[in-house]
Amino acid sequence: MGFFGGLQLTLRTSKPIRLAITGPGGQMGQHLVRALQRAPDIHLVAAISPRHAGCDVGEIAGIGALGLPVTDDLATTLAKTCPDVLVDFTRPDAAAGIAEQALRSGVRPVIGTSGLNESEIDRLRAFTETSQLSALLASNFALGAVLMMRFAREAARYFEHAEVLELHHDKKRDAPSGTSLQTVSELLSVRPQFSDPCVQGQELLPGARGAEKDGVRIHSVRLPGLLAHQEVLFGSEGQLLTLRHDAFDRSCYMPGVLLAVRKIVDLRGFLVGLESVF
Repeated sequence: MGFFGGLQLTLRTSKPIRLAITGPGGQMGQHLVRALQRAPDIHLVAAISPRHAGCDVGEIAGIGALGLPVTDDLATTLAKTCPDVLVDFTRPDAAAGIAEQALRSGVRPVIGTSGLNESEIDRLRAFTETSQLSALLASNFALGAVLMMRFAREAARYFEHAEVLELHHDKKRDAPSGTSLQTVSELLSVRPQFSDPCVQGQELLPGARGAEKDGVRIHSVRLPGLLAHQEVLFGSEGQLLTLRHDAFDRSCYMPGVLLAVRKIVDLRGFLVGLESVF
């Protein structure tokens, strides 16, 4: 421990952060394995995926053998390897259970899987409170997307009409996306109720106007050829403000993931959004 200006500070050592990954065979997991080769302060000590059990995690990521076999038992692997942080890139129906098991094992989860429901989030929040650990749920790790949401929150002070258009690849399971839902939450934190300009209109086909939350419409597009894109549109008399973020390659998420891993070891509680670790 050290003291500076009367404040008690915890001095971190240079010991590398020990990291585990669930979902190393997915696109995000493979990108993370490759990114870790350029992060000497983070050591990958475990990779868990029943589908790829026994395979070398480096070969899955296309960079050659790293000498780290993928395992299929989460609890046993965490107990044996003692990671500091677990990054989850799996599926919405598995993410909450994985994060809970991580917290039970004394490991801080960074959850990059969207689609968790409110009861699952509340349960994870309770786990962090009782364990004195931290957990991060981030709908998007792209720094540009975080800034888009920040700018949208500022614009919401001046516009009472807003809609969100999110476009993703055809393999994305959840709709609306986690990023669009987080964006709407940011808008509503500034303006609790937006005006729906077509509230008196008639949908000739059900769902034509998209989903709606407190006056903000969300439209989801799923097509081959897309990756992850979002527009936030603000309208008022005689003008339109459009904020847009485009992710063209999953490598854009890796600086944010590594930032989260480095920051979460010094934090406590349940955190939502990458901006919470800035």
